[in-house]
Amino acid sequence: MEERELVIIGGGPAGYVAAIRAAQLGGKVTVIEEDALGGTCLNRGCIPSKALLHTVELYHAIKSAGQYGIMVGEPSIDLAKMQAYKNKVIATLVGGVGGLLSGNKVEVIRGKARLNASRQVEVATREGQKLTIQAKKIIIATGAKPIKLPIPGADSPKGVIGAETILNITSVPRSLLMIGGGVVGLEMTTVLARLGCKVTVVEMLPHILPAEDSELAAVLHKALQDEGVQIYANARVTRIEDTSAGKLAIVMASDGEKKIEAEQVAIAVGYRPNTEGLGLEEAGIILNRGRIQVNEHMETNVPGIYAAGDCVGRIMLAYVAMAEGEVAAENAVGKQSTMSYAAVPRCVYTQPELGAVGITEDEARAKNLQIKIGKFPFVANGMATILGERRGLVKFIVDAQYNAILGVHIIGPHATELIAEATLAMKMDFTPQEIIATIHSHPSLSEAVREAALDVSGETIHFISRKK
Repeated sequence: MEERELVIIGGGPAGYVAAIRAAQLGGKVTVIEEDALGGTCLNRGCIPSKALLHTVELYHAIKSAGQYGIMVGEPSIDLAKMQAYKNKVIATLVGGVGGLLSGNKVEVIRGKARLNASRQVEVATREGQKLTIQAKKIIIATGAKPIKLPIPGADSPKGVIGAETILNITSVPRSLLMIGGGVVGLEMTTVLARLGCKVTVVEMLPHILPAEDSELAAVLHKALQDEGVQIYANARVTRIEDTSAGKLAIVMASDGEKKIEAEQVAIAVGYRPNTEGLGLEEAGIILNRGRIQVNEHMETNVPGIYAAGDCVGRIMLAYVAMAEGEVAAENAVGKQSTMSYAAVPRCVYTQPELGAVGITEDEARAKNLQIKIGKFPFVANGMATILGERRGLVKFIVDAQYNAILGVHIIGPHATELIAEATLAMKMDFTPQEIIATIHSHPSLSEAVREAALDVSGETIHFISRKK
């Protein structure tokens, strides 16, 4: 039997970040990864999807270049080169993770790990070896996997794909039905629609991006429709059938049953923690509906065993997994650290982009909170006008009594970058006045954030406030 100081199961965002942080603090770390370093994020999620989104954004910009006086011929997409670019990005970043682990003297074992009743880690390596490791401390960071739908026909091996499959397309389907109007579904819808695919989105909840502010979701709904996307909200697919041309989905919508034909059907309804087959029950670790239960220090009910990332199932985002990994690592090597979810940004890389932090107006009103709203449209912003992207707005939700910022929601150009200022403001318990008192450069998109803060009291400078 081999001995290790700290064993981390999983080399995704939670795992590799935990390894680096623990090593920085003097820990001797071993990472066990059965697949590629970087996990879903680098290999099948965040990074490849954004690479494709960047490609189609450039494609769309070139097609629209004439309005800026740039005259070019009709552009075309070379899917093979697009995929090669995406794969190069992945290889570069995965290689970077490997280099960081090596540079921090982290041992990497390639294989599948599971725990046993003695709190040991059993590893089946890629080379066919069986290792048993006695670890002083363990961090479980096994991520998540796509949810499968119990819809008749959804398990068909032909014509029904997961959203991750779209990342590797070698040809563009003429038409596709996307089941799921959340972040992943809409980002892949954006890619396909801009490549010329006729996409229909079916979302079970009342509006697309159901976790986001309904006013901003409506802006994105209209933008997607302008791209030729058909959207059915408050609807669900009841079964999927084969046809000579592809697939037929039976959809129960608010106005009755509909039959939607498409060449392919994609399922993008979220992820669930990857906790099966890890021996967690044998090790005595408590699960809650498949999620590993942890405390504020990311420690499980078994002392010395921690968990971080999507397998915990709290906020299933790569950058939250990284933060959880750091906290788990710090506690595992003896430093006191507490995980906080007080200000977590949410980003959607559609066109236009959406960035948000805190609660929505809908949530505030459902809780009967007394709130003030501040808004500023990008149509009144100089840089947005220069960029030719004037859709969208910035929206503040503020507590009417204490003037605390409860939420900020942005849809428009570079919203995923702009939300960082609002996230910092909420983290530091700033009021709108601190943002207003901060000089913002001009012309810049960030001015819209300040103007929206001004609108909380109806004092916008570059737009006539509707509070007047």
